[in-house]
Amino acid sequence: MSAGHTHKLYRHGHSPVHDLPPHCKLAAVFCFVVVVVSTPREAVWAFGLYALLIAGVTALARIPAGFLLKRLLIEVPFVAFAVLMPFVVPGEQTHVLGLSVSVPGLWGAWNVLAKGTLGVAASVLLASTTELRSLLLGLQRLRLPPLLVQIASFMIRYGDVITDEMRRMSIARRSRGFEARGVRQWGVLAKSAGALFIRSYERGERVHLAMVSRGYTGSMPVIDEVTASRTQWAYASALPLLALAVCLVGWTV
Repeated sequence: MSAGHTHKLYRHGHSPVHDLPPHCKLAAVFCFVVVVVSTPREAVWAFGLYALLIAGVTALARIPAGFLLKRLLIEVPFVAFAVLMPFVVPGEQTHVLGLSVSVPGLWGAWNVLAKGTLGVAASVLLASTTELRSLLLGLQRLRLPPLLVQIASFMIRYGDVITDEMRRMSIARRSRGFEARGVRQWGVLAKSAGALFIRSYERGERVHLAMVSRGYTGSMPVIDEVTASRTQWAYASALPLLALAVCLVGWTV
């Protein structure tokens, strides 16, 4: 994967957060999410403090608030699920805005929205400050199974290739006057999907043969060795440690 390969969530910058090693950021985000999930849902104030921590890291990374909020729209399906919970979860009833809703359902909806939003925000912030290639190197540094890292690497590498192939097939269909207007055109789309699968499979075989001919034995060579100093680990651990302190207070209060 070329060093210039980036993803849509990534925002180029030179901030203290951008400069942290990827495995430090991955570990920090994972620990932060675990702490957030472990927080009792009744400690409403704790989630407000978590949001302030995320806002502080966002400011330190020089990521515009609008950039982060726009990408939080990915959790809309979970929001829709949470909105239904007060109406479908059985239990004690109460009235909100003239509607009879379930108290356990309200707590459940709050639990899903608060923890889900914070988790997604932390993940988006990680993706906004770390390139894909660096994320893979970070996973490799954290001793994730090498086969999983390789699979993720090839998915990222050839995702754009397959997308371009789909675009070319779509252009070819339109140039021949095809328009998907109803069920009758589903057969053509199904054949196109089958052709795309066969082309992708054959491409994968050719790539594998090319790798084997160049000495591939099941593991990729490590070109860039990513290391982190104690100071960098200390900076990265600030977020989960502060969150852990909030969580502990939330369980004791």
